[in-house]
Amino acid sequence: MSHVPVLLKEAIDFLAVRRGGTYIDATVGLGGHSCEIAKRLGAPGHLIGLDKDPAALGIARERLMGSAGVPPAADWPQITLMQCSFAEVGKRFESKFADGILADIGVSSLQLDDAARGFSFQADGPLDMRMDPQSERTAEQVVNHLDERQLADVIYEFGEERRSRRIARAICRSRPIRSTAHLADVISAAARPMNRGHDKHDRRIHPATLTFQALRIFVNRELDDLRALLQAAPRILKPGGR
Repeated sequence: MSHVPVLLKEAIDFLAVRRGGTYIDATVGLGGHSCEIAKRLGAPGHLIGLDKDPAALGIARERLMGSAGVPPAADWPQITLMQCSFAEVGKRFESKFADGILADIGVSSLQLDDAARGFSFQADGPLDMRMDPQSERTAEQVVNHLDERQLADVIYEFGEERRSRRIARAICRSRPIRSTAHLADVISAAARPMNRGHDKHDRRIHPATLTFQALRIFVNRELDDLRALLQAAPRILKPGGR
């Protein structure tokens, strides 16, 4: 699968990869950033890739480690891939371990494009939204079991959705909701599209966009995980690390 991360050059330039160093790609995804890091590390280096999503790790493994374990290039670093959240870096790595840590926060195109994962309302699918399919909490559970006030708070806090109370009320009145299309229809009936920004090139966004964002962040505990990463990173980095 071809995949070019957004701001790839800028991210890699700021990471300032040292040949022979140790780097953690905390959201390895499809391996776009990791491939560029690996090219700069060379054979003496060590690249560690983390991801919650086993499907993404499978693609990254093929890309970074090669078929039948044959590296993509002769001058290629040691590669270690681990299925876990970047919230665990503080537990898994010792002090002054890494020369650099990279995290590309948010949902990936792999997840958005697969209707069965339930991240998008562009095609109908189950209300799942889990980056790790083994984790317990799904979007369906959140949508159908949180009380109206709790649901409104989630939509407001994680989606910055001003119409959160109106949307939460509509969701609670429409339960049970089992699919992304059903949820998107309920939200659309309760809230009009919003203009984002002020210049003439800005487009209206779908009324369900911010609510779907909020549910995804809440289901995957993304902000809690990010806090854990940011707290641990300074200890894990070597002096002068990025």
